Amino acid sequence: MFVTILLALLICHGFSKGDFLLDTEKQEGSLCAQHCLNNLLQGEYFSPVELSSIAHQLDEEERMRMAEGGVTSEDYRTFLQQPSGNMDDSGFFSIQVISNALKVWGLELILFNSPEYQRLRIDPINERSFICNYKEHWFTVRKLGKQWFNLNSLLTGPELISDTYLALFLAQLQQEGYSIFVVKGDLPDCEADQLLQMIRVQQMHRPKLIGEELAQLKDQRVHKTDLERVLAADDGSGMLDEDEEDLQRALALSRQEIDMEDEEADLRRAIQLSMQGSSRNMSQDSPQTSSTNLTSEELRKRREAYFEKQQQEQQRQQQQVAAPGQISHPRERLTTSSGAPGSDLDDTMSEEDMLQAAVTMSLETVQNHLKTEGKK
Repeated sequence: MFVTILLALLICHGFSKGDFLLDTEKQEGSLCAQHCLNNLLQGEYFSPVELSSIAHQLDEEERMRMAEGGVTSEDYRTFLQQPSGNMDDSGFFSIQVISNALKVWGLELILFNSPEYQRLRIDPINERSFICNYKEHWFTVRKLGKQWFNLNSLLTGPELISDTYLALFLAQLQQEGYSIFVVKGDLPDCEADQLLQMIRVQQMHRPKLIGEELAQLKDQRVHKTDLERVLAADDGSGMLDEDEEDLQRALALSRQEIDMEDEEADLRRAIQLSMQGSSRNMSQDSPQTSSTNLTSEELRKRREAYFEKQQQEQQRQQQQVAAPGQISHPRERLTTSSGAPGSDLDDTMSEEDMLQAAVTMSLETVQNHLKTEGKK
């Protein structure tokens, strides 16, 4: 698509000062050779159909030369089976097609780094235009008025190149693998060249690659869409950012830990109170135990004494069975002696009952205290 850029558009691309027309074609598909020629001539002079016609003409000339060796030769049959070297379905055209197209205007292409041209020692700023090629991409570098411009169809607009930077720019292209051709001959007149003979322009911002600009515009649209979605989702209740949400979660966890610590402290206090209550109940309900302050060791000794007395009593009964004449007296002693052990058994059992009752009362006190705290 052919684009005529006025001063207003040039200002958008970073140009200022002057009122001129600068014709550039932006990339469409792979027709960069067509854009390169039209940007060079500053007009829509060539179409894909016209360039395809030139390519077919070149293919026919090559076929006729191959046929001179015989149409039945192996080389000729191989040539016919191969695709065209002057064009393809993607829109690519060879240097031969571009060179033949420029011959219509009396223009000639010379390889920039060829020995013939290098012997001339011509300063690049004294030339009028260059055509650059890398693989399947073509673009033009042309002097309009007194300034140089990079008219690459992959850029969003023309790029201003200073005289001092031109030689470095061409050398950089050669290092990147570009083939550079010098355009010899008089280019057709154009309005941009005439106006730029009288004025000079300054470029404030260099143009970007079309792909970079599209990616930037896409990112901006995505960011705008996300922002609109966020604003639409905000119903006035407020939205917490990630930091605020993390703070809220930390405060909630802290409150849970404090509650757990308080519950544990309350439980410990309840157990202490219940133990104190059980101690008081045991001192009130079993005065004998509290007065004597019996320990577990003392209780164990008293049980051992009780069992010893029982063994002694059994031995006496066995002796009485062995001596029948003395039955009455041992019986009296058995009755008398059995009274003391009986009283000791009663005392021992009562103490055990009191201990069990104390434990039961302690558990009841704990349960009652917990219920009271729960109601609070």
